[in-house]
Amino acid sequence: MDLIDVAIVGGGPAGLTAASTIARQFHTAVVFDNKSYRNARASHMHMVPGWDHKDPKEFRDAARRDILAHYETIQFVDVGVATIEKKNDSHFKLTDVNGKEWNFRKVLLAVGSVEKFPDIAGFDELWGKKIYHCLFCHGLEDRGAPSAGVLANVPDDFPIPNMLAVDIFCGIAQHAAQLVTHEITIYTNGNAGLASSVSAFFEKATNKSTGPVFKVDSRTIKRLVEKPATGSAVVEFTDGSSKDEKFLATAALCRVQGNFVKQLGLATTMLGDIQAKEPYYQTSVKGVYAAGDCATLYKITPAAISMGCGAAVGVVTQLQAEKHGLGAHGFWDKVILPVQVVKLLWTIWTRGSQ
Repeated sequence: MDLIDVAIVGGGPAGLTAASTIARQFHTAVVFDNKSYRNARASHMHMVPGWDHKDPKEFRDAARRDILAHYETIQFVDVGVATIEKKNDSHFKLTDVNGKEWNFRKVLLAVGSVEKFPDIAGFDELWGKKIYHCLFCHGLEDRGAPSAGVLANVPDDFPIPNMLAVDIFCGIAQHAAQLVTHEITIYTNGNAGLASSVSAFFEKATNKSTGPVFKVDSRTIKRLVEKPATGSAVVEFTDGSSKDEKFLATAALCRVQGNFVKQLGLATTMLGDIQAKEPYYQTSVKGVYAAGDCATLYKITPAAISMGCGAAVGVVTQLQAEKHGLGAHGFWDKVILPVQVVKLLWTIWTRGSQ
């Protein structure tokens, strides 16, 4: 049976980077692209030199053209993957959504993630337009407005401790405060306990005269609507009142796209992302690598590009070690582990000296 070297599942920044990296070592790969992208609603991308403020679709299209123009070992198939079955460490059978079977030596998952939106009317319609998930990716263009809001919505099945949720939403609030002139309101949507914790967080601030005021509103939200005339989002409450905000920011829960975690038995983090060990991003299942949004808390394009490269190097290293009967990653495991220990000790020491 002829095996293709690598199945790259996902055609976003992580998958595209992985393909171009694998090609540089003359390995074969197929990129399966179901055309589902987490940033599909975004009209601009940022933090990627040379592509600042460009449409993400232009980036993907250009990357694909470059790969096809320069590397004959890479092919693209615009179809989703239904199942992945591990036969052994060097043989994986994939079945696409059309029923065609494929056989590969390794799998690199760059499938992205899907948000789980809160049960608030209008949230879906404003997502990516006036509700932002990352204030490095979005928000700067709205700078100078008098106010903005943070949706601190914590569902019952939120998988992390309440205090960590407080840190996340208060961190977002501080990012938002850098962009407005007067006030940031953290909306907890009926969660009085969270409102109290957020208020206590900002009460600890030692310098309260350096920018916008932080406020907390625990009222229940009825719906969110866009006001095109002012380019703002309107937060409507169940008590009949409302408040205009230039933009809203939040941290939506995400799940890995597809059923591959269950099919392959992959270990996940507390937040549900695939566990993938740096620097090569191999998962808990040998021969399976993961990169991009599906395997990190930092769901942004620059991180996806970096992880796609690292995972591709890992795949290539393992393929070649098996080809020559050598231990995969042996050298780097000897180097990386001590480096990680040194970094940990340095972090502990510097914190203690503050």
